[in-house]
Amino acid sequence: MKKFEEKTLSSEKIFTGRIISLQVDEVELPDGKTGKREIVKHPGAVAIIALTAENKIIMVEQYRKALERSLIEIPAGKLEKGEEPILSAERELEEETGYECEKMEHIISFYTSPGFADELVHLYVAHHLKKKENAAPLDEDEFVELIELTLEEAQSYLLEGKIQDAKTAYAVQYLLLKQAMNS
Repeated sequence: MKKFEEKTLSSEKIFTGRIISLQVDEVELPDGKTGKREIVKHPGAVAIIALTAENKIIMVEQYRKALERSLIEIPAGKLEKGEEPILSAERELEEETGYECEKMEHIISFYTSPGFADELVHLYVAHHLKKKENAAPLDEDEFVELIELTLEEAQSYLLEGKIQDAKTAYAVQYLLLKQAMNS
């Protein structure tokens, strides 16, 4: 048994939706007692740091129903069944921004809420952007507005609480750290 492992004794599927599913697992805890775990299963996602030739970060503002308000975020989206993350990143970049890139570089993959969800986000940097003619359209239920920010503006947005999305905060911090290391 792995350190702190919780052995699954039973699993009950509660809900299966278009994007997520919810299950409740009964587990044996490391001390031998039992507990319940509510687990959200997610197909995974990608997020893209898209930098223009002017070194501006392309972000999108979109309404998030769970929060009942709009957020400013880097382009992102869920993985389609069987889709490789890099192909998903290229697709999402085109759909949400109308851009394509010469090179898509994987930075890191991270879990969003490991206490109750298995969602893994793959973060990429899109290099050498160019506007694509006849770009793939947004999903029919998706509405976004493009925003271009310098790194300094993005840092200010973060400090002022205008950026509250974790993947976007992570991306801005990554760029700031990279800039500091190159100085």
